[in-house]
Amino acid sequence: MTNKTVLISGATAGIGQACALAFAEAGFNLILTGRRKERLEELSKSLKKDFPVKVQILNFDIQNNDEVIRAVAQIPQDVDVLINNAGLSQGLNPIQTGEVSDWETMIDTNVKGLLYLSRLIIPKMEKKGSGHIINLGSIAAKEVYPNGNVYCASKHAVDAITKGMRKDLLPLGIKVSSINPGMVDTEFSLVRFKGDKEKADNVYKGFEPLHAKDVAETILFMATRPAHVNLDDVLIMPTAQASATQVIKK
Repeated sequence: MTNKTVLISGATAGIGQACALAFAEAGFNLILTGRRKERLEELSKSLKKDFPVKVQILNFDIQNNDEVIRAVAQIPQDVDVLINNAGLSQGLNPIQTGEVSDWETMIDTNVKGLLYLSRLIIPKMEKKGSGHIINLGSIAAKEVYPNGNVYCASKHAVDAITKGMRKDLLPLGIKVSSINPGMVDTEFSLVRFKGDKEKADNVYKGFEPLHAKDVAETILFMATRPAHVNLDDVLIMPTAQASATQVIKK
């Protein structure tokens, strides 16, 4: 047991869920957030059954600042690690046919949600003089690809916010990192294509993408470095992928 607590946003699936498992196995107590209450409850039950850790679940929509404020007020303990994992992509359209509702959902979740949650957790870390914030970026934070316009913009914003956090929080003893995955086989494409499973499955055909566990294990490694070590910016890709758009398929 580490007696440390990690807060993971968007813990109901994909990388967030894999992080919950990896950190529980490492002995961290968990605060898990998400919009899907039943999934949170199932995950909490499973983790408490398999690992001797404490699990708190907070069911709220990260796009709604009032809900975030009410949820964070229910956290009694210090937060040692904050993993800003909640994020999504909606649609894959050229800018001239993009849907405004998709743009708003991506910006409200990927950018504003990260800010809402971080703004409330940082004072807890400042009070004890330590902590670690790990923001989930993307290869889309480093490159822009056709039809990725607003999603890429939102992840570029996460990249800039992370760099700004690193500078602002340096005097407070708070570590700030980002991890930027390439293609990961999660619900990401299913959400992007609004439930079209055939389209989503085709994204990962012909090569082995990253799995959520691969990213979670890397995040755990980042979070467990000695106090004097910080991995500022990690880019993690499948072996078959060299850029946002270059993938070798069999």
